Amino acid sequence: MSTYGVSVLGADLRTLVNTAEAADRAGFDAAWTSEFYSRSGSISMAAMAGRTQHCRLGSSILYGIGRSPLVLATEARDLDELSDGRVVLGLGNGTKRMMSDWHSVADTSAPALRMEELVGLIRRIWNLHEGPVRHEGRFYHMNLVPTAELEPPQRAVPIVTAGVRPRMCEVAGRVADGLAGHPLFTTTYIEEVVRPAIARGAAHAERDPGDVEVISMVICAIHDDPEVARREAAQQIAFYSSVKSYDTVLDVSGFAKEGAAIREAFGRRDLPAMFAAVTDDMIDTMAVAGTAEQVRTGLKRYEGILDHIMLYSPSIGLPAERVQENLDSFIRECAPSAVASGREGGDRG
Repeated sequence: MSTYGVSVLGADLRTLVNTAEAADRAGFDAAWTSEFYSRSGSISMAAMAGRTQHCRLGSSILYGIGRSPLVLATEARDLDELSDGRVVLGLGNGTKRMMSDWHSVADTSAPALRMEELVGLIRRIWNLHEGPVRHEGRFYHMNLVPTAELEPPQRAVPIVTAGVRPRMCEVAGRVADGLAGHPLFTTTYIEEVVRPAIARGAAHAERDPGDVEVISMVICAIHDDPEVARREAAQQIAFYSSVKSYDTVLDVSGFAKEGAAIREAFGRRDLPAMFAAVTDDMIDTMAVAGTAEQVRTGLKRYEGILDHIMLYSPSIGLPAERVQENLDSFIRECAPSAVASGREGGDRG
């Protein structure tokens, strides 16, 4: 059975932490935070650790670039200690533009190889108590010799890696404990592209693909007026569909034409046309939106397709108050107990 988590957003750090605490109390399996140019994912996780008790605390994602492997390894170790062993370290490269323009990465080639090298190096740093880490790779150089006796970490922190295109999804199968999927993922894309790619990666590393947790954000909007919720979901879909990097998901899912129209409107900076280009079929396939009951029912289509369903609120074009209202609705209406109740009701009907 799939587990459920919440992608925690917040206008400020205090609100973000309050939401994570509420999700924990409601019985969600995980609270996930992310980072952008306005928020540090690791600081958010540290704040969440002090106010939650049971749920996993995941990053979806921390940028694997912009921090050295040593900083990533030590931050994750401290966060796991702070949370009593509840951290999931989610890592991603971001787009090539993010890598070069935001993080000053000169070589943006071979992102999959970069991530594979990074994950392996982080794990070696966690085992520094076993001896020095000497590494000469394509992207990283390290000669780390401990100068004092070290205690081993309390556990091996699970690492999930972000992937959209097949080769990046393979990375999870090769080296990670899970895959962090994208909000545009459809059930078709997961079944036809994501899981086969993970299986190829796992076979390459002689691993069991069943050991790789398939996690993805699912765009969700709850409102008493279903059309309001659908419009909000459409705006988020349009925002992501304007990025050329995600055209593979649109193509496989049958929305190549819509994607082209969205990107053309984006090129003209015509936001209304972008949003209008998102069809009802796209909303029904790439999001779950409507009343609370409709959303609980819609989430069932991901059961057994995703191992972990991360509820993700639209934010594009929405005031912070509305985003928070939607998050509160998730926690109230889509907690595991509420979803199970809806499932049982459906079975009786």
